Amino acid sequence: MKNLFFLATLLMMCFSSGCAKSQNSSTENNDTQKISTDKKVLIVYLSRTNNTKAIAEIIQNNVGGDLVAIELIKPYPADYKQNVEQVSKENETGYLPPLKTKIDSIEKYDVIFVGFPTWGMKIPPPMKTFLKQYDLSSKTIIPFNTNAGYGVGSSFQTIKELCPNSTILEGFVMEGGKEKEGKLLVIQGKKRNEAETKVKQWLKKINMLPLLTFAH
Repeated sequence: MKNLFFLATLLMMCFSSGCAKSQNSSTENNDTQKISTDKKVLIVYLSRTNNTKAIAEIIQNNVGGDLVAIELIKPYPADYKQNVEQVSKENETGYLPPLKTKIDSIEKYDVIFVGFPTWGMKIPPPMKTFLKQYDLSSKTIIPFNTNAGYGVGSSFQTIKELCPNSTILEGFVMEGGKEKEGKLLVIQGKKRNEAETKVKQWLKKINMLPLLTFAH
């Protein structure tokens, strides 16, 4: 009888210990989920032919957050050649075009996706305006880019230089329109489906999908 009593007592102790461990694990999981849902996301983009806009929308569909288009007080010329000439002069002089877009309480955001096309193998001047206009210290900055097939040029490096106190994650790059050749919005239909697959792969690679699964 003593042996039976001892065995029963031992089983009860093990059972109690197991429950306690299970409760602790549940608490840890809840904490992890809470960290995920607390992340505030902002997706800012500049898009002339709407290809970068398409990528921005795909990102929002996967991670949630607020989507904001960069607009200028004085828009660029509709004519392609005139636009190229103006941007070239702005890059030479360091001119930063003022933005019509205003973002209230940017300090509330933890993660900021920054999207833009490649202009003259550089980051577009309006995006430099944005990066200099707001204090992005201690935030996670994630660039994404569409281009005419020539790559990002120096744009991603410029982001690192303009945001020295931010965490810069690996960017996303995809070929978009070729305005010079009259090819404007190309990320649509099958091309958009392809983009969705690539964006998801990229978000998973930089650990943003699990981090922001519940953040909307």
